[in-house]
Amino acid sequence: MIAAGRRKSIAFFISLGAGLILVTLLLYVGWVLLNWHHGILVFLGVVLAAMIISGVVLNTIFLVREIRRNAQHDAFINAVTHELKTPVASIRLYLETLQTRAVDEAKRQEFYRIMIEDNDRLLSTIEQVLRTGRVGQVGRTLNRSQIDLGEVVEDCLSRVRKLHNLDNGALEYRASAPVSILGDAEEVRAAVSNLIDNAVKYSGNEVKVTVETANLNGKFACVRVIDRGAGIAKTELKQIFKRFYRVPGPLGTRVKGTGLGLYIVRSVAQRHGGRAWAESEGPGRGSTFVLQLPLAK
Repeated sequence: MIAAGRRKSIAFFISLGAGLILVTLLLYVGWVLLNWHHGILVFLGVVLAAMIISGVVLNTIFLVREIRRNAQHDAFINAVTHELKTPVASIRLYLETLQTRAVDEAKRQEFYRIMIEDNDRLLSTIEQVLRTGRVGQVGRTLNRSQIDLGEVVEDCLSRVRKLHNLDNGALEYRASAPVSILGDAEEVRAAVSNLIDNAVKYSGNEVKVTVETANLNGKFACVRVIDRGAGIAKTELKQIFKRFYRVPGPLGTRVKGTGLGLYIVRSVAQRHGGRAWAESEGPGRGSTFVLQLPLAK
């Protein structure tokens, strides 16, 4: 209902702007036809009409952008609220069960495992929100050190595999040669982890993700994360790196998350003097995300 209301608001402002421009043009054309012999007045009329039309267009664009931005903020708040409340409610449920009922040792250990996983999920969401603020800070210095990119990728694969309960065959790593970069280890690890996590979430029920690292022309290190999931429309390839922007999952399903992961990836890449981009042949045809960082000299 809320989304439909916003779409109606956007349509209203676009229609209003178009209507005002049309009325202005009609009035102006009529005035010119009646006063064509007054050259200076005609010139001033042209300037005035151009200013009015420009103002209406800019005002309409601003209003539509604000409506869309508010919609993204609302979606972000809803997503974060869900990501925070769900693990907290789950942990509370298992704790109450342990407190009020006699549970055998095997079941107790299973409850502990689930609570630890929920706790990790909760911490991951909190860290994601906090990291967004940190990477957006102007003038914040990087804690640079030499990083073995292969080790970072393997650590991230292990974390994502554990977080999503995946078998070893779901995530594959290929390295053409060892590569080292000079950067902030914490930020680089967050960027790589977000790329892999994003690929898993958008893979649907059958997860098959390949991660590759390579040396590009002796200047850059490259991390490629390839999935066979939902794919991305050509028009959204650049949009997905914006803060709060999210695309539907496989078959239009809603994928869990905050909409901050890819924004963090691109911010980390830019802060390190690199790039991040996405490639896809379209919906249903999988995606490839590329993180490019300067090699250590």
